[in-house]
Amino acid sequence: MSAEYKKIAFHTMGCKLNFSETSMISKDFINRGFEKVKYKEYADFYVLNTCSVTDNADKEARKLIRQAKRSNPNSKIAVIGCYAQLNPVEISNIDGVDLVIGSENKFNLLNELDKLDLNGGSKVIRSNIEETSRFVPSYSIGDRTRSYLKIQDGCDYVCSFCTIPLARGKSRSDSIEKTVKLANSAIEEGAKELVLTGVNIGDFGKQKNENFLDLIQELEKLDVDRLRISSIEPNLLSKEIIEFCAVSKKFVPHFHIPLQSGSDKILGLMQRRYKRSRYLECVSIIKDLMPDATIGADVIVGFPGESDDDFIESLHFIDELKISYLHVFTYSERANTHAINFEYKVDKKIRLKRSSILRNFSKKILEAHQNKFIKSSRPVLFEYLKNDKTIGYTDNYIKVAVEADHSIINTIQNVKLVSAHRDYINGELIN
Repeated sequence: MSAEYKKIAFHTMGCKLNFSETSMISKDFINRGFEKVKYKEYADFYVLNTCSVTDNADKEARKLIRQAKRSNPNSKIAVIGCYAQLNPVEISNIDGVDLVIGSENKFNLLNELDKLDLNGGSKVIRSNIEETSRFVPSYSIGDRTRSYLKIQDGCDYVCSFCTIPLARGKSRSDSIEKTVKLANSAIEEGAKELVLTGVNIGDFGKQKNENFLDLIQELEKLDVDRLRISSIEPNLLSKEIIEFCAVSKKFVPHFHIPLQSGSDKILGLMQRRYKRSRYLECVSIIKDLMPDATIGADVIVGFPGESDDDFIESLHFIDELKISYLHVFTYSERANTHAINFEYKVDKKIRLKRSSILRNFSKKILEAHQNKFIKSSRPVLFEYLKNDKTIGYTDNYIKVAVEADHSIINTIQNVKLVSAHRDYINGELIN
């Protein structure tokens, strides 16, 4: 197979965990002599690493499959990842799909391709995810100056709306020792910042009598400029973790903490493991110890049983929190979840209206948060060029653009934040 197909394109959907895994899988092909090209370009083989958190993710996957076939009608297409794990037969019936590989088997993609005759119709390779115990480490490199370091996979929680345990299996991770070695590998390849990622990273080490706090204390010793926690559950974000990050020279003042709802009633229906009070406690400690911290949250609107009063209660709670931004998700029914059988479904038009309200609110609170830092200076890690601007992120995750050439990419520079733009803050380099 590898002698025939020389150009390969990857597209990653969904979470940062997927990005780290795609990066690792692509290395196998590059080492075999394949030329990696952009997904929109002509390729002999297309690989789509999928997400299936929402119905929109499913629709996007179908669109991307059609796009690949337009680029090269004779190409071969592999669909891997969460969507492939949950709906393999459905995907295999999509016109143009040659290979469907589930969550665990995707790491053997190149070997599987070598063994298969792709001229014999669509093939499905999928293991029983409930029996999966193997942890496959990975990190992304080359696409960004940040590296997404996979430290954990799977989830033992049973949130009533979520398919991730069905797609990725039980929570699992490597030892601290092996995770530190993995981090060093990413640093040796040029990463200036490591972003700790996984499905439920606060669960790290539970099978080995280790924990997340122990891990970050060891990572602090690494020769790297920045360490960033991606997303961590509020019930697992302990005061001790926040206190350590507050005095750390490596961990940056940025937290993303899933909220999902500001109503205790809805949190109960979602089978979340905390109440509003716990979330407020986390935010209060962060604000007290790290006043400049950026705090983001995930919110789901239109969950079954969410009344107008519940939504307003949630909105008021978010306003009370004074956090920095929101990732808003419109609830969509997912097969084999508890919530799909719940009564009191919210009309889809109402779901969309509530999503719009929260997204507009998110824009306002993000703008207010960013404006607090105008006329101050922050360290910025620069990542890429766009429209004659060099773009990067502050330690507390504010997007900054300066007029400068590409020579500052993958460097940290002190920048004065000058003025607000729709998508970023204009900055000036401080010599």
